[in-house]
Amino acid sequence: MTLISNNIKVLRKKAGFTQEQLATKIGIKRSVLGAYEEGRAEPGLQNLLKLSSELGISVDDLISLDFADEQALSGQATDVEGKKLRVLAITVNADDKEGIQLVPQKAAAGYLNGYQDPEYISELPVFLLPIFQNGTFRAFEIKGDSMLPLNSGSIIVGQYMDNWKQVKEGKTYVVVTRQDGIVYKRLLRGSTDQFIMLKSDNPSYPAYELPFDDIMEIWEAKAYVSKDFPDPDMSVEKLGVLMGDIQKELNQMRKS
Repeated sequence: MTLISNNIKVLRKKAGFTQEQLATKIGIKRSVLGAYEEGRAEPGLQNLLKLSSELGISVDDLISLDFADEQALSGQATDVEGKKLRVLAITVNADDKEGIQLVPQKAAAGYLNGYQDPEYISELPVFLLPIFQNGTFRAFEIKGDSMLPLNSGSIIVGQYMDNWKQVKEGKTYVVVTRQDGIVYKRLLRGSTDQFIMLKSDNPSYPAYELPFDDIMEIWEAKAYVSKDFPDPDMSVEKLGVLMGDIQKELNQMRKS
């Protein structure tokens, strides 16, 4: 039995799946999964990606760590940089330009399982924005009112973060998590280096901590698209400045 075959078997049992259940989830026959676990066959790249997603670990860990050795695993450091993630699945058009895939609300649940699968990513709606040329970008439709004044249904365009240590304190990000799905929050320093704090702009929602091990992807918010236009800010200060500008214009008109 090879390391990877044993890992698949150990992790499947830890996750509480039968061979039939896990095979169904990744779209293969139970006999094929049995061959993987017995070392009679090795999964190809696509099935490796699906297995790692369902079992909640990175492909790198699946093929390199011994999950049967609890003592060795206990010394593994939390991946606070996101370096153990798979190669990002992207698509390009006929002109070899990388498009911006849109993850609508109705596809959010599917994205948690298919985010590692280039075939799944290629089936998402795609568009191009000339202002975004360098880097990998993805668009996510947000839901709920936790990030007012951005309303539910707004679309956030985010740039892929390949190093989570470069997250800027207090900036907004789309975070793809195993526990909460896809969320759009401000990120703050956690209580320890194994956690990160997620904060809503709506004060009705309390901030909460999330372990780095629960994070699958982080996208830095770069732009948003919304059918709702922002209301003008008519605060006392703004009105004072506006009235001052109007008075200056009136004075100039009188002099002319």
